[in-house]
Amino acid sequence: MNNELIYEQPLNEKTRSYLRLEYLADQLAMHTESDHQHHCFYPLFSLAELTDRCDYRTDILKDIDKQLIVLSKWHALPHVDKKQIQHIIDQLNASKAPLQTNERIGCQLKKDRFIAALKQRFGMPGACCNFDLPQLHFWLSKDWPQRQADLRSWVENFLPILTPIKLLLDLTRSTAEFRTSEAQQGFYQGNSVQTLSLIRVKIDCSQSCYPTISGHKNRYAIHFVGFDNQKHTDNLVKFKLATCH
Repeated sequence: MNNELIYEQPLNEKTRSYLRLEYLADQLAMHTESDHQHHCFYPLFSLAELTDRCDYRTDILKDIDKQLIVLSKWHALPHVDKKQIQHIIDQLNASKAPLQTNERIGCQLKKDRFIAALKQRFGMPGACCNFDLPQLHFWLSKDWPQRQADLRSWVENFLPILTPIKLLLDLTRSTAEFRTSEAQQGFYQGNSVQTLSLIRVKIDCSQSCYPTISGHKNRYAIHFVGFDNQKHTDNLVKFKLATCH
């Protein structure tokens, strides 16, 4: 049994946004695979609110083009897996077309009267009672395959950004492998000549602590906090570190 957890800290606002969207996409994928009743609407409405607040398409298209340039250079190198690189290039190219439209991401979901009625009241404590939302009570009475199809159709509204964001984050994570490190008295500090976008810490749960990470594009610091007393630990902490560009 693997007791290691991975903690991630973005070092710029764009990566922070991408990680939030990826998290919501993962939550929705879980809710789409198995029946969790009304709980599927929490990540769906969070995703709708984030995409309504900010149009991520320009940033995503720029990042795709940057990665395509890098991957094309890699593809030309000898002794590389050209088939795998070409597969990623094809995926990135395919993800560009859905982003190059005038229609705002998620706008079709706003036209759904059922979704609009739920979203208005979902923030209220206990709003899922059947007297508050009888339409939700009716929808939950449907067979799971019907509700699953509904949920998939709602999530499809956001796939034009969720699909490339997943690809871009996977590429970011692949820029650095985990290396064994030690935090003397629960503290570790590092720097990089290259601009960093993501810090990843892997630590075994048996050490009974978790990292709090701070930093910017070239420097970062990691404090380890004991879970039981919620205080900075003075112990030697062994962990694995990946600094991603």
